[in-house]
Amino acid sequence: MENTVLASLPKEWQSWILENLARGCQPLAMGEIMVRDGHFDNRLAQAAIEEARNSSRESVAVRQPVPEINTSTNTIQALDRSVQVLFTLKTPRIVLLGNVVSDEECDALCAYAQSRLTRSPVVGDEDGSTKVHAERTSRGAMLARGETELIARIDARLGALANWPVDHAEGLQVVHYEKGNEYRPHFDWFDPNLPGPRKHMEQGGQRVGTFVVYLSDVEQGGGTAFPGLGLEVQPRKGNAVFFANTNVFGEPDKQTLHAGSPVVRGVKFIANKWLRQRAY
Repeated sequence: MENTVLASLPKEWQSWILENLARGCQPLAMGEIMVRDGHFDNRLAQAAIEEARNSSRESVAVRQPVPEINTSTNTIQALDRSVQVLFTLKTPRIVLLGNVVSDEECDALCAYAQSRLTRSPVVGDEDGSTKVHAERTSRGAMLARGETELIARIDARLGALANWPVDHAEGLQVVHYEKGNEYRPHFDWFDPNLPGPRKHMEQGGQRVGTFVVYLSDVEQGGGTAFPGLGLEVQPRKGNAVFFANTNVFGEPDKQTLHAGSPVVRGVKFIANKWLRQRAY
């Protein structure tokens, strides 16, 4: 039988099968998810999974392009700005960068987003809807890619830093934290085993990388913590931390568990930029 069963499925389900086989998921459990969430016939689901399993390892665990910051030098010329490399970690891939945005750009972006701030949501596991949750107590505003000249300039600069196409990313999300506000430990990558996150992967695929850009200094608290690593990046206006959410085979990296620590004194403004696997 030619390889036609797998190809007959929607592309997002083809990717889901390949990604989950590469992660070592059990075919039987995968088939049950396809029947439950995709409403596929069980025989079709199992045939597609078996077809993928019988493919060579190279066709299943294909190396994928990933965003990567070139840290071979201590400074990076990112289009219009010279950015400093302050800290690097190979596994998981984390890079702290200085001088990513100017004070004037930080202030202008905060002022622009101020009137649009609403309670920051999280993605629901069951249906993919966004909802407020006690784990995230900040306020935020989603800005469209290239919405203003300033936003377009920052979008292009971050894309140049990560060697990643500008259209393979979500718009900036400006987030405001006051005293006591936090975002408890979480992952930025979407879990393909859950129907809600999987729905968000239909457009643009996985979140393969994250920038957290610090738009303000904070008197005390408000760091970006990686609890599994014993690492915490303190907010400094104009700096940014980048981390890769997946490896080169598209597998989510559980070492990227991170949190926005509570603000103790002062106010914290950041801008999140999530890089996607495909055009978004």
